Amino acid sequence: MVSMFQHYAELLARFAEQSHDGYAIFSADDVLVCANKAFLGTFNQSAATLLGKSFTDIMRLAFEEKTGPKIETQDIEQWLARAQQVRRQREFRLFEVDLIDGRWFLFSEQTLVSGEILLQTKDITKQKILEQHLNERAQRLNDLALTDELTRIANRRSFVASVQSELNRCERLNCQIALLLLDIDHFKSINDNFGHQAGDEVLQQLARLVSSTLREYDIFGRIGGEEFGVFLAETDQKTAMAVAERLCQLVAGSPFSAAGQQLTVTVSIGVATGYNLSFESLYQEADTALYKAKHSGRNQVAFAAAAVLLP
Repeated sequence: MVSMFQHYAELLARFAEQSHDGYAIFSADDVLVCANKAFLGTFNQSAATLLGKSFTDIMRLAFEEKTGPKIETQDIEQWLARAQQVRRQREFRLFEVDLIDGRWFLFSEQTLVSGEILLQTKDITKQKILEQHLNERAQRLNDLALTDELTRIANRRSFVASVQSELNRCERLNCQIALLLLDIDHFKSINDNFGHQAGDEVLQQLARLVSSTLREYDIFGRIGGEEFGVFLAETDQKTAMAVAERLCQLVAGSPFSAAGQQLTVTVSIGVATGYNLSFESLYQEADTALYKAKHSGRNQVAFAAAAVLLP
């Protein structure tokens, strides 16, 4: 009977040695007492190097030689202290580990009442690569859903959602807000005279030009057609008007090219400012101001408070 048990124990050891999964046993005092080839391979070390060493010594070696598990810390002793706090706290523990060489492993720890730990490692690199590709694809799809396909800036849906979020924040802080609506003057004539491809080129160039002059935290998006919106948080009327005037002059003074020809492009801008306004109210005020700028000769800025609807 003893010889049969010994036979199966040796058979189990041979299976473990040939397995692509890693297996290791740490004693109750945290010394590595046995490990198969696959486990040693996760550390890129030999049995002679690791067997008989404590868990802390093995991890210090990995940290110093920059091999095996990626240990992102400037203080290895502090990292080891945190690691020891979670070891043996539960009977079973499952976690992912990425290696210096780019591989990923799923680690599982099974702890006996007496304190010994059976550690199993499984290479999940292919799954992680697939997961990364899926996440990147999901991010690209999300970007497409929130980005205007032509100009590569925020589309109306994304713009409104971002502005709503900022409106809530500014309401809590009781700070002033501003919305600028930009509309390209005589855009229909560009499409009629040079074709819709030329119109698209003008939209793209305008988006790049405005984006280059705004602050990183300003919100810029294409509302629709040839209309664009700029939201300025924590901005008073004087500053908002100065920004609008600068944008108006920048567009008028910048060369545009489309259909192989140089074009002069101008914009009319409506500005609305206030406190604790809904997006709908803010947009309506800015749109009213834009209407005034259009009907007062275009290529200019108008403020909502002075807006007068013209017949």
